[in-house]
Amino acid sequence: MADLSVTFCGVEFRNPLVLASGVLGITASSFHHVIESGAGGVTTKSLWLTEHKGHPNPVMIANEHYMLNAVGVPDAGIEKAKMEMAEYNKRKRAPIIANIIAGRKADYGEIAEEIAKLHPDIIEVNISCPNVEDEFGKPFACSRDDASEVCREVKKRVGRVPVIVKLSPNVTSIVEIAKAVANAGADGFCCINTVGPGLAIDLESREPILANRVGGISGPAIKPLAIRIVHEVSRATKLPIIGTGGVTNGRDALEMMMAGATLVGVGTAVYYRGVEVFGLMTKEMDEWCRVNKVKKMRDLIGSMHS
Repeated sequence: MADLSVTFCGVEFRNPLVLASGVLGITASSFHHVIESGAGGVTTKSLWLTEHKGHPNPVMIANEHYMLNAVGVPDAGIEKAKMEMAEYNKRKRAPIIANIIAGRKADYGEIAEEIAKLHPDIIEVNISCPNVEDEFGKPFACSRDDASEVCREVKKRVGRVPVIVKLSPNVTSIVEIAKAVANAGADGFCCINTVGPGLAIDLESREPILANRVGGISGPAIKPLAIRIVHEVSRATKLPIIGTGGVTNGRDALEMMMAGATLVGVGTAVYYRGVEVFGLMTKEMDEWCRVNKVKKMRDLIGSMHS
């Protein structure tokens, strides 16, 4: 086999595939199941300081082209997160990335400080979810100043834990925001969060299908957009990136890495191919490497730029 290992923000991963936030990453047992299925690492669902209810059902629809979701980022709060992460760490076999979210800038610093005490390998700051605009207004990812302020608040509260920021594609210039966040001390990025929000209508009732009316768009349809953004942010900042958005097979993951991603987030592919998708994609990537005489996966990172 090719050497599929990569290093991201100083953390070693046995392969570049990581579970994206919000997909199966709820309990310690689900984290372990994902690792056993072949993932190189896991990302938690977005963790709030206090309990957050999310939206009522129905919250999700999917077809072969895209997924539309408006779960509203539900979470039981920090105490539940402490319990599950502590349980995972008892027999930890792969890195864990803690994704955090908040409605106020100051709350990001507070939850980051609490989560850092649990020794995650990396903290991912979600400032870009489009599903809670009705509750909190425009995401902080839509403003260079807001995004930078959140990043600085988190960085000063977490010690040496690497901090990456999850960016939104729903902005005029994601590169300008990425540069501002990099200047604020970010160690890397996750690109991208869901696109939209979008709307789907039931033809019979002539009503929106989702209870929230609109939701974030993910799945195969957004992959070209994600690839382009990963390429641009990588070139502009030189910081490591988790590339996510529409990746469903090994070739998709390789494309993301060639664009500049070090890690590849896998989310909706779990819906399309099951949790075994991680093992399947690893085999697909290794097969491509053998055919193309690539011995080390890390050599492909950003190779499009060469």
